[in-house]
Amino acid sequence: MNYNYQKATKWLESKGQELFGNHFKIYDEDKTIIHKLMAYSTGDEEATNQLDINLEKGILLSGPIGCGKTTLMTLMKHLASPQNKYYVKSCREVSFEFIKEGYDVISRYSKPSLHQSKAGIICFDDLGTENNLKYFGNECNVMGEILLSRYDLFISKKVKTHLTTNLSASELEHHYGNRVRSRLRETLNLIAFNNNSKDKRRQ
Repeated sequence: MNYNYQKATKWLESKGQELFGNHFKIYDEDKTIIHKLMAYSTGDEEATNQLDINLEKGILLSGPIGCGKTTLMTLMKHLASPQNKYYVKSCREVSFEFIKEGYDVISRYSKPSLHQSKAGIICFDDLGTENNLKYFGNECNVMGEILLSRYDLFISKKVKTHLTTNLSASELEHHYGNRVRSRLRETLNLIAFNNNSKDKRRQ
């Protein structure tokens, strides 16, 4: 695919202003990250091969609070090819649903529904912001269970999962265990902001 990334970046900034307000801008320091995400979202095989990104896997976008992870994954939805369309779901929202509805919530995000032939691609936003929760006295690591089930879905049906987080690899293992961390390595491309990335919310 011959893709004009300069034009795409300008379009992305315009779309960002449409969605988030005129204050939105793309920073030069983030263009390497954005280039990787655009190459992945558009399915540019030549670029992703050069960038060591596997199009069969999902994306794990990590970085400090306020660096723009959620904003970028929301924007990239508009560049994704039809077969790679996804929606963004906050991990905190998932945890609130679990409190109300219980274990059916885990199935909702990891198995096909009655109206779908397969579970869709989801970007779980802010992994690590939710806590272990109790339902009728039983404690459950909700996102850990969902991620294990999504791994099975990836293996059986090649359904991808995307994640954003401000946790490090060791923190992910502490929160969700070695099994989850191992499966994340197998199913996700890591794209990481520099730990010194500025907090855009303060700009």
